[in-house]
Amino acid sequence: MDIGWIIGFVVGFALLVWGMGLSTIGNFIEFQSLAIVLGGVIASMIMATPFSAFKDIPKHFKIILKKKKNDPNETIVKLVDYAQEARRKGLLTLEDKANEEEDEFLKNSIMLIVDAIEPQKVKEMLENELDQLEERHAAGWGLYERAAGFAPAFGMIGTLIGLINMLKAMGDISSGDAASGLGTSMSVALITTFYGSFLANFLLMPIAHRLKAKHNEEMICKQIIVEGILSIHAGTNPRHMEERLKSFVRTNKRINAEEQLKAEKSSGE
Repeated sequence: MDIGWIIGFVVGFALLVWGMGLSTIGNFIEFQSLAIVLGGVIASMIMATPFSAFKDIPKHFKIILKKKKNDPNETIVKLVDYAQEARRKGLLTLEDKANEEEDEFLKNSIMLIVDAIEPQKVKEMLENELDQLEERHAAGWGLYERAAGFAPAFGMIGTLIGLINMLKAMGDISSGDAASGLGTSMSVALITTFYGSFLANFLLMPIAHRLKAKHNEEMICKQIIVEGILSIHAGTNPRHMEERLKSFVRTNKRINAEEQLKAEKSSGE
């Protein structure tokens, strides 16, 4: 499990509570304000978003908390191994390896070249699949970005409601009831803005950015697969292919795929 997001949330929330003051934390609990912000955001999201999009929310949290599995170096090692195999025995020998592959995108990509589909057609099909993948992922993080846009707006609406009620209560400031209503209205006015900003910047936007980061990690591996598969199809020298694929990885994160393969084969023996 990738607990980075959880650690950030817990530490941030703890510091926020400490900043509020433990003895005065009750001053920041206002159920009317919470109802305005949460109720408004939920209602607006239901109106603005197809209901089917909400069923993916549990999956989004699973993605956020799941330990990193998209390793570009591991992908490069696999592709170099496939390239060496294809160079020695031909493309048809990759079919057995494809059937053992857990990554569906890599498996399908290998089968395209095994089936002797034209390189340009393979490239078009793989790039089209990447476009669809990006569109699906963008819909996921877009859900939280949209909600993050609504939250501060409803915080401001709550502030306006509180200010209107406060001004009404000032009509008879000499009355004890009026003075009490003035304080309550002012509390609602300020706390709704706080809740809206908190919800948008401490919860919704971090989720959206985390999903984007996971998407970028996955897309790098997918782009490496596309480039590698096309190189294997073209019969590119595995060493030259490796150097080309390494360009997708930051210099300080690169490994030597051929040395890694030799080490794995030695340990296997």
